[in-house]
Amino acid sequence: MTEEYFLNSRTADKWRRIGVKRRAGVCAALYSLYSAQSTAIGEFTDLKLLADWCGKTGLSIIQLLPVNDVGGDFAPYNSVSSFALDPMYLNINELINADITDFSKELERLKKKFRPRFGRVSYKIKRAKIALLWSIYKVTKTDNIAAFTQFKTANSYWLNDYTMYKVISELHPDIGWQNWPEELREKVPSALEEIRVNNIEKLEFYCWMQWQLFSQMKSVKDYAAAKGIFILGDLPFLVSRESADVWAHKDYFILELASGAPPDMYFAMGQKWGMPPYNWDKIANDGFTYVREKLVYAQNFYDMYRIDHFVGLFRVWVSPVVDNSISGSYIPKEEYLWEHHGRRIIEEMVNASFMLPCAEDLGTVPGCSFHVLYEFGIPGIDFQRYYKSNFQFRPPSDYRINSNAVLSTHDSSFWINWWQFEAGTIDEKLFELMCEKAGITIGHIKYSKQVLFDKKRSVAGRLYWNDSVNSPDELCRILGKHPDELGSLVYSYMESYGEKQKFLNYLGYGGSIEEKGVQIVQKAMESAHKTASIFSIQLLQEYLCLNEELLGKISKPTCRINTPGSVSRNNWSQLAPISLEGLLDLPENEQIRVQLADSARL
Repeated sequence: MTEEYFLNSRTADKWRRIGVKRRAGVCAALYSLYSAQSTAIGEFTDLKLLADWCGKTGLSIIQLLPVNDVGGDFAPYNSVSSFALDPMYLNINELINADITDFSKELERLKKKFRPRFGRVSYKIKRAKIALLWSIYKVTKTDNIAAFTQFKTANSYWLNDYTMYKVISELHPDIGWQNWPEELREKVPSALEEIRVNNIEKLEFYCWMQWQLFSQMKSVKDYAAAKGIFILGDLPFLVSRESADVWAHKDYFILELASGAPPDMYFAMGQKWGMPPYNWDKIANDGFTYVREKLVYAQNFYDMYRIDHFVGLFRVWVSPVVDNSISGSYIPKEEYLWEHHGRRIIEEMVNASFMLPCAEDLGTVPGCSFHVLYEFGIPGIDFQRYYKSNFQFRPPSDYRINSNAVLSTHDSSFWINWWQFEAGTIDEKLFELMCEKAGITIGHIKYSKQVLFDKKRSVAGRLYWNDSVNSPDELCRILGKHPDELGSLVYSYMESYGEKQKFLNYLGYGGSIEEKGVQIVQKAMESAHKTASIFSIQLLQEYLCLNEELLGKISKPTCRINTPGSVSRNNWSQLAPISLEGLLDLPENEQIRVQLADSARL
């Protein structure tokens, strides 16, 4: 039935290419990886060691967070190009058609100077690497390299704009393109020609770096393919306002608006990301060339790709850029247009490349999303801790066949930290906001928190329900409000009260809610692998938690990849607690293989 469904879906040709098979995989952020060869940050060639580990454990998918060129905040979902790869991931030792003999000492100096400290990557390595690459490029002859010339010709659609954007940005540092001189801001041909004539070498340098990145990442795909491992890339749904894409194609974006997400039970104030939404009518009028070109380039590196914020293809939440509030609306506004709007984009994406699309369909999901995904045979995400029905965890057999079963995501806590610090709790700020909305006085909120929650078990801004608050009626009595007045707070209580015991029941595991060792992690992961989902792709850190020592390093409330809605140096900077060489020698590797065999994912 599984094979028949996928081979009769709208992506049948993609499934035939990779094979309809229950698979497991690992998701990793490249910046967090490191080997003995890395220069202060994970590099594309390090992924070959990760592929070796996958071969050892039986995993057959490597999912990457975005590796596009990023701006000063180094957030992978806020890229300055949805085509170009980031030079910080380049392995200088493996440059092609370049002699780096005279630069080996400088490379060693960078390794020492920028080696990660305190478990965080130093992004200062990017500027230093590019400076060294510039020195190497200046003594490298590139005129007669046929592959380089071919690369420039094949990718002129985006490469010319990208390299021009980078050079002008250097000439006007610390200001965005919207503040450039008008002739540059508006791409006046004579002004751009003057830049080109005066900066030919620098423009070629940026082309050369992208060619080197292209070559290294393509070699990773080939290496993984030889081991039967597929690469799943992550293509950001949106692109930074300060990007080559927006500067070059202003009419493809609605610049007066900022994208985001509406308020929900997890983000009471909603989210305002700042990236401009697409003007899909303009993109459609140009034959979706912008979308198609992105996917054609990406298929050099990936067998599959994750459509970030998939639900945004149907409608996206927007608010005015000039308005500091997050109040907004969807575009299109009319719900009856959403499915048609999303379908025309998805059709173009599916037809543009041989890659299998996978969807990130979390958050506030419109009803049309589910049946469109099913029709197209595109896997969505079934998130274990939130995958419930009637306030109970849904059994593994209930997971969508066209889904990826996950324990956590880059925007959530790791599983062990959800279990220890979040399960059975409600966010403190969210609780206060809900009470204020219901008209409860500040004094009564303070009193109610003392009665409703277990102080000893409440940590890291999470409030753990007292066992005695064992019904919605008791909650309402203490708060002094009718259930109708509390609305979403009653719902949040029903979702979270007794959550740990409900989860143990779901696992069929007789352990204690106080348990926090390797065994409970193992049971949660086994459950994800045994779901009906075609894929089970877990963050690298989840696999590492099968090791007692590494579990101790990860099980901290502050240990996470990103905290949505926040800007912090702790976001997008955390290193894996073990090197890639160490990963290959973990005694738990065989245990992972056995898990996959038991769940028919080998």
